[in-house]
Amino acid sequence: MNMRDAFERIMREQREIALATTTDGLPHVRIVNFYYAPEEHRIYFATFKDNEKVIELAANPNTAFTTVPHNDTVEHVRASGRAVKSAHTVYDLAPLFAAKIPRYQETIDEVGDDLILYEIAFDAAVVTVDMRHIEHIRL
Repeated sequence: MNMRDAFERIMREQREIALATTTDGLPHVRIVNFYYAPEEHRIYFATFKDNEKVIELAANPNTAFTTVPHNDTVEHVRASGRAVKSAHTVYDLAPLFAAKIPRYQETIDEVGDDLILYEIAFDAAVVTVDMRHIEHIRL
């Protein structure tokens, strides 16, 4: 089994990540939609400007995430990196988000001015296809 191919497929097919942040020694996790840019080894996600994530990421940009499977399997990817405000806007990536996530364009049209786009670059991940196929990969 080619785990790099599995990684690319999972990142293309799954729409949500569980994003973990830490402030004052306390962990926080929430589900967010994401887009993975394979040529950049980077995920993008948006959040409201007044969301607690913004404060948490400003205090500590170190984060971890795992994709959230929705296909009755255990397939997922997990990785870590630094979440930083992107030089792009949600409007710049709107066609990419909309192609991946049904009705996301409607969200951008309605509240796009209130969203901040973040990005997480990473160069390694753990890919789990099933209980027998789990592998650390370098990107």
